[in-house]
Amino acid sequence: MEKWHINGELILNCNCTVFCPCVVSLGLHPPTEGFCQAWAGVRIDEGKSGRTNLSGLNVALLLDIPGSMSRGNWTVAAYIDERATDTAFRKLTDIFSGKARGTTGLFSILVGNFLGAERAAVSYETDGERRQLTVPKKIIGEVEPIRGKKAGEHVVVSNTEYWMGPNITIAQATKSRVRAFGRVWDFVGRSAEICPISWAGP
Repeated sequence: MEKWHINGELILNCNCTVFCPCVVSLGLHPPTEGFCQAWAGVRIDEGKSGRTNLSGLNVALLLDIPGSMSRGNWTVAAYIDERATDTAFRKLTDIFSGKARGTTGLFSILVGNFLGAERAAVSYETDGERRQLTVPKKIIGEVEPIRGKKAGEHVVVSNTEYWMGPNITIAQATKSRVRAFGRVWDFVGRSAEICPISWAGP
C-alpha cells in the first residue's frame, strides 16, 4: 500500500455535554448521553497520498455511534471537497474509510456501516478563534474554545493518546445543524474539540 500523510486541523462537535469523556478514556467511557452523534471537519494544510497532492482540500464527516466508541458499530459518511481531482477523491475516501490503514485504519475495524463519500463544497474557515464548517444543505457548524482563567490562553487537554492527536483544545458549538442521511441534529452549546493533526499511513 502506498504511503500517505495529512497535516492540518480537525474540529468536531458531538452531542456530549462539555467535555466529551472519550478523549481521556480513549473511548472506553460511554458518551455523556450514552451514545455519540457527531460531525467533524478536517482542513488539510499539507498532504499527499503516493504522488497525489491532497494539500488545500477539506473533508467533513458524519458519525453515529450507538454506545462507547471502543465497541464499534459506527455509522460514518464522508463529504469530500469538490475541488479534489478524481484520484484525490478516491484516495481521500480510502483514508477516511480506513482502507488506507495508518492513523485512520481503526475506521476499518470500528465502522460497521460506511455510507460512502460524496463530493460537496466543503468549507472550513477560521474567524479569529472560531472555526466554521459548512457542507451546503447538510452541515452548518461553528465552534469556539471555552473560556479559561487566563485571557488569551486556551483550555487544553495535552499529552493524550487520543487517536486524532495528543493535544485537544476544549471548545463548544455556537452553531450546529445536521440534516443528512435521515439525521436531524442540533448540538448548539454541546461539546466540541479543536485538534492539530499529523496523520500518516500505512
